[in-house]
Amino acid sequence: MSEGVRADTGIALPAETCPDLPGSLQNAVPRRGGPRPGRAGRMVCARAARGPRVLWAATWGLLLLAVPKEAQRGRKKVVHVLEGESGSVVVQTAPGQVVSHRGGTIVLPCRYHYEAAADGHDDIRLKWTKVVDPLAFADVFVALGPQHRAFGSYRGRAELQGDGPGDASLVLRNVTLQDYGRYECEVTNELEDDTGMVKLDLEGVVFPYHPRGGRYKLTFVEAQRACAEQDGILASAEQLHAAWRDGLDWCNAGWLRDGSVQYPVSQPREPCGGAMSPGASGSISGGVRNYGYRHNAEERYDAFCFTSNLPGRVFFLKPLRPVPFKEAARACAARGAAVAKVGQLFAAWKMQLLDRCTAGWLADGSARYPIVNPRARCGGRRPGVRSLGFPDAARRLFGVYCYRAPGAPDPAPGGWGWGWAGGGGWAGGARDPAAWTPLRV
Repeated sequence: MSEGVRADTGIALPAETCPDLPGSLQNAVPRRGGPRPGRAGRMVCARAARGPRVLWAATWGLLLLAVPKEAQRGRKKVVHVLEGESGSVVVQTAPGQVVSHRGGTIVLPCRYHYEAAADGHDDIRLKWTKVVDPLAFADVFVALGPQHRAFGSYRGRAELQGDGPGDASLVLRNVTLQDYGRYECEVTNELEDDTGMVKLDLEGVVFPYHPRGGRYKLTFVEAQRACAEQDGILASAEQLHAAWRDGLDWCNAGWLRDGSVQYPVSQPREPCGGAMSPGASGSISGGVRNYGYRHNAEERYDAFCFTSNLPGRVFFLKPLRPVPFKEAARACAARGAAVAKVGQLFAAWKMQLLDRCTAGWLADGSARYPIVNPRARCGGRRPGVRSLGFPDAARRLFGVYCYRAPGAPDPAPGGWGWGWAGGGGWAGGARDPAAWTPLRV
């Protein structure tokens, strides 16, 4: 940071931090990269700078209300702390990570110690940012005294916990999939600053995905879009590794959110790893195979998506006779629902323990079914979501998986399915889906 200018503010400061002090005391003011004064020297300087401090705080109050949109994402400075330095502002965050789920409320813990606490905390600026790239940050929340402001999708959801002096913890409500990631808590006065990092993890499930066109058809951007369309986000490398430890086995490479391409193998076999180094037993070992970072606009792979807890409910509808995709979609609409997305079915299987040994239509045109309790006639001895691929949309299946959002009414509550009333399974001989009547199945 150049002398006389405060980073991230654009506010020019006097070349001499304490211009009204005698030269001997001015020399006690810390300079970037120079020796640090004793506590007494810092306190004398702080008291002498109380006038500029008021002007600095008022200026920040105005800037809080006029931050341009393009400034919400950009590069931040890197704060270097010399060995042995304590600083007048010290930030502490929780080690490890905090865990929530979609729709939940979480506290991102952050506390700070301010040596000049006797002079109050009104000149302290608290800022939360999210790490979106290794050197790029997106603004989340900023506060200076009574002036608070949240940015972007965090508006209306983020606020300070405010549990006494020194508490900079951020309360985040209605957590979304996009909230997953690392957050930086920065505390700044006019002379010092310090930062801490908090990682927000989500409970959920990783699932592999490819579209109807076949495997290895997605660029990185297309993989991001495909996951979003199926109620998910691209999984992180940490999430994929955790899924592998839980038994995820998939022999096709897929994009991850950091731009790398990987795939998990929990049941080692020759086609899923090639000439791997032998394990201790002399056979190919399992693990997460890594292709590294690939050209995200030219190379094509599958996607590994992540989804979390559902705010609504997935349920299965069984017809009296097989129906094609369009008629299945009308059946869900008649129940105040929509055809479930792939991520919603995986979330219902993992978090709501949905178990159904019958394939049904999903929103992307695929046919799948969830198995919690494996049995031989239901696709094998391992739990999971079975896939029958992408049948012709005109093909008739015996069911559809629907998703009903919270608060949506159910026209046929209880243990009801759907079909046509009347002789031979038809409503008065009419084949109009609008004439369908809920039937017990």
